[in-house]
Amino acid sequence: MKTVSLVPFLTFTLLAFNAGHILPGIAEGESSGQKVWARAGSSAVLPCHLSPKKMWKSRKHLPDKTSVLWKRHGGSAHQEPHVVLEVGYSGLRKTALPMRPRVSVQDSALRNGNFSLRINPVRSEDAGLYEAQVAYNTEVRTCQVELGVITVTLSPPSPVVENEPLLLSCNSSHRASLVEACWFHNGLLVPTSGTFCSLHGALSILRPAMSDAGSWRCQLRYSDNEIISATYNLQILGFDGPTNPVVYAAAGSAADLPCTLSYLPSAFGVNVMTAHWSHLVGGHLQDWSISQNSSSRSFPLHLPAVGPGDAGQYRCAVSVGSKTISRDVTLAVLTVTPSIQGPVSEGSRLLLICSLTHPRGHEHFQWKHLNSAPTNSKMAVATSRNLEGHRSHVGPTLEIPQVSQKDMGRWECSVYGPEGRLGAVEYGLQITGAQVSSPPTIFSGQVTFGLTLTLFLLLTISVLALALQKRAWSPAFPALEGMFAVTVPRKKEMEENQKEKIQQTEC
Repeated sequence: MKTVSLVPFLTFTLLAFNAGHILPGIAEGESSGQKVWARAGSSAVLPCHLSPKKMWKSRKHLPDKTSVLWKRHGGSAHQEPHVVLEVGYSGLRKTALPMRPRVSVQDSALRNGNFSLRINPVRSEDAGLYEAQVAYNTEVRTCQVELGVITVTLSPPSPVVENEPLLLSCNSSHRASLVEACWFHNGLLVPTSGTFCSLHGALSILRPAMSDAGSWRCQLRYSDNEIISATYNLQILGFDGPTNPVVYAAAGSAADLPCTLSYLPSAFGVNVMTAHWSHLVGGHLQDWSISQNSSSRSFPLHLPAVGPGDAGQYRCAVSVGSKTISRDVTLAVLTVTPSIQGPVSEGSRLLLICSLTHPRGHEHFQWKHLNSAPTNSKMAVATSRNLEGHRSHVGPTLEIPQVSQKDMGRWECSVYGPEGRLGAVEYGLQITGAQVSSPPTIFSGQVTFGLTLTLFLLLTISVLALALQKRAWSPAFPALEGMFAVTVPRKKEMEENQKEKIQQTEC
């Protein structure tokens, strides 16, 4: 029994001894075939650290006297390795000139058993086999990591302008032969047809649009079944918004035509740019210059008051460095044409025609009556319910067979598209002899009663005034009334009586 029990003990002791003295080039917990892939331009970490068991044996922290030496083996088997980074016992650092200051190790991590080498940014020539030698106390540990570099290049170089062909190339430092290359845009596999063409790891985009911007990932599969992938963030310099924007504006109102770049030119290292607007009118080109502003990417054109003559196509051209990009913007003007000019007589037949310059064919119109009277709802939609008797429908023409005072006020014609409301124009309907505003219906009986009462009072006052005036004309003494009652002799009888008196006197 005693002889048999010694076998497990000796086996455990031998394993523990071999674990403390690992083979050269193999760090504890790592395999000899460890390989790290990194994209050129990004950062890479070559791992090398002690296991928790080793850290526990070292009382969780390594002594101050710890040195780290990272070397890189040459491309050929006979070439001697050269130093990449060395950290001495005193903390003094030595770095190879070609990789300075792209390589580093963390001082705080060294005493915790982490000797990983960080390279930022990685270059294609950094690919190869790296070896680390760590010395503390009387022990020496080694790590070997192979760094593979995958490169994604863009041609022509940034900035990429929309509608200009570009080429994305993807290759790696892997020595096996390439079997297949696939491209993914925002996580979706890109079919190599139409505007996309893939050949030997390169992807050609004939007419890049703003929708092609974003994350592109290439995936390479080699003959030894090694699969490598890398991502590239593609930025395309163009304009925000739809490709052919249309701005809808009412006649007489202001309009702002958009011209906004997708990125600031300074993001591509370009600080010089100019912009100008042009409008083709009457066969010649009118230009509006825009001042340079490298801190802004928006160059709108403001038109204070537009009419049908201002409608048409405008072009915004922005020069960024040696490249010029342009976008066309269409201005569509909304107008309302009445069949009767000026104030409309009550009872007349009226047509309001809503017209749009440069229609795209999918627009539809809707009329609204904006009531001027203070009601709970300020808008009444012109539908068959509240336009009953007008024989009208939703469309560009509003027909009012007999104009009445309830039709007076502002009418709004709105144009709609698949994306929603596009614009609107208003028309003020004035009726001849109509009051600006009518009292609410609820008070009509009270107003009639008040007018009747006022007329009755005025009539009573007039009768009393006439009676008082007649009484004022009557004599003050009643005896005089008899004098007026005596019959006055006629003039002829008086003359005859006078002649008779004269004859009697002569006799």
